[in-house]
Amino acid sequence: MATRRSICKILGLAGLSAVLGKRSALALLSPKPKREERPKIALNRFLDGDKALVGIATGSGPKEMITEALGLIGGLERLDVRGKRVLVKPNVVSRKPHPSTTNPAVVEAMVRILYEAGAGEVVVGDMSALLTLSTLRNMKKNGIAQAAERAGAKVVAFEDHGWVSVDLAGSRYLDRAYVTEWLYDVDLVVNLPVIKTHRSASYSICLKNFIGCTHLRQRPYLVDPSHWEELVAEFNLAWRPALNIVDGTVSMVAGGPWEGTPAPTNLVIASGDLVAADIVGLGVIKAHDLWEKVAGKDVWQQRQIRRALELKIGHGREQIELRAGTGDGAFADLLQKVRLHTRI
Repeated sequence: MATRRSICKILGLAGLSAVLGKRSALALLSPKPKREERPKIALNRFLDGDKALVGIATGSGPKEMITEALGLIGGLERLDVRGKRVLVKPNVVSRKPHPSTTNPAVVEAMVRILYEAGAGEVVVGDMSALLTLSTLRNMKKNGIAQAAERAGAKVVAFEDHGWVSVDLAGSRYLDRAYVTEWLYDVDLVVNLPVIKTHRSASYSICLKNFIGCTHLRQRPYLVDPSHWEELVAEFNLAWRPALNIVDGTVSMVAGGPWEGTPAPTNLVIASGDLVAADIVGLGVIKAHDLWEKVAGKDVWQQRQIRRALELKIGHGREQIELRAGTGDGAFADLLQKVRLHTRI
């Protein structure tokens, strides 16, 4: 009897063959890494003593919100982006519009902010889910490609480029990750996920967004579907972005990852810590009390979070400081619920 994994692989190959041709599809399901690399781990520059800082801000538009959220944690100048090549990694799981994918306006604002800070080149890239390729087609359909190019960024699809092999020290479910070479062709990486729920991983924010940097053969449903969430955490042993900017302009608070219930949360989260940013995003989802996989569980007991903390990928509750901007009554009410649910 065929296993779920083999069925997914057969269906995935058939879908890829229709889009890319049989030879290209087979190549994408059989990684041939160019070389081995050490994990791409950026130091967290957004700390106050031993505490990871998280900024949450609202405003009249994405650029204003990103700028304020960054200011709350010390400002973009902490990264010294001048003259550097920066990869911005949004969520482009498919061609679906925001909030299934990152808001194009947030992508454009982030690129502009980086260039205004002196970045030498900004690249926007991702790799979509197995059955939705090609990524470039998806980015054009949902508007991310046009938004990135308007701001002066180069747009890339990871499936059109090479892969490198990275050992995952301390992992339980796989020994190595095959990740896009683009992580090693830039100086800094900015993680740009959207806040959303997910039927298999419970939720998808910063930790989950890294899956778009991994080879198709290693997507969690092909490795071990029973440990989706733990695998998401373990893959993050391969990288640590310099900055996480979380798109909460509209959040998906039930369903997902393809389609779900949107909520006009009108906020942005900024942090150098993957776990800290995810915790605050989980607080936003939990505040809406619509998705049992999040609403019915303490945010600190999410399997992605627990495994990430076991692996020391991020900071725990006593080591996180949440700094919030000012806003209208709706923002203040949501913030109060986020603080209640996260206890930070």
